[in-house]
Amino acid sequence: MSPVHVSSAVVTAALALLAAAPAAAAPACTAKSGEAMLPLVELFTSEGCDSCPPADRWLSAAFPPDRAGAGASVLAFHVDYWDRLGWKDRFASPAHTERQRAAVTTAGGGAFAYTPQVLVQGRDVAPGRRGDVPGRVAAAARRPARAGVALEATPGDGGAWTVYATVAVADRAAARRAALWLAYTDSGHATDVKAGENRGARLVHDHVVRAWRGPFPVAADGAVAANVTFAPPGERGRGAAIVAVVLDAASGDVLQTLTLPACGGG
Repeated sequence: MSPVHVSSAVVTAALALLAAAPAAAAPACTAKSGEAMLPLVELFTSEGCDSCPPADRWLSAAFPPDRAGAGASVLAFHVDYWDRLGWKDRFASPAHTERQRAAVTTAGGGAFAYTPQVLVQGRDVAPGRRGDVPGRVAAAARRPARAGVALEATPGDGGAWTVYATVAVADRAAARRAALWLAYTDSGHATDVKAGENRGARLVHDHVVRAWRGPFPVAADGAVAANVTFAPPGERGRGAAIVAVVLDAASGDVLQTLTLPACGGG
């Protein structure tokens, strides 16, 4: 499918939906996507995998969590299929494993799930080719977005966040296959591994996906609105952010993303 330019009218429609959200008592932080693509970078990793720590370090160096304007939405999914092999990763989730499986299933081209695995725009970056990631990200960022996204995050009691998200997809064919996903991420976590392949190692993790919600299907008119509350994680990191991802569920294509730092980083 050829790229579809998202007009300013589409973005305006998304913002109008956002403005219609109920007024919040606490100050909210907001963001809206632009007309260009904000690329998606995903890492699938595990504390139980001895080849994963170099990939974790690479992700932190390539996309420093404290640097504004990183040029991409970044998600580190800790998968759970290593948990039975000697060390349970406290950040792992079956939902993260399902995201990896769904991504490689829709991507085609012989991709399969493994760790550590890096995807850019839903497409596999072969082991040993992480040096290609900046070029892939830059190329994707030059393309027009195929969806408009707006986010509003309001802090609540005990560190919870209520997120109101709207999406507008101009192309009706794309809208029939599109869905919104929302992630809560944070950074700066360290683990002293006491068993398994990484026994004795101290691992540091950034951009960790702590919650992954969706799909919220886009309606036939190209719009969707979602209201999600993210409970505070039991162990909070720094630099909390809300990440919206709009995907073509059939092809795995990324239509647009948006990252919103949670009102000063949480």
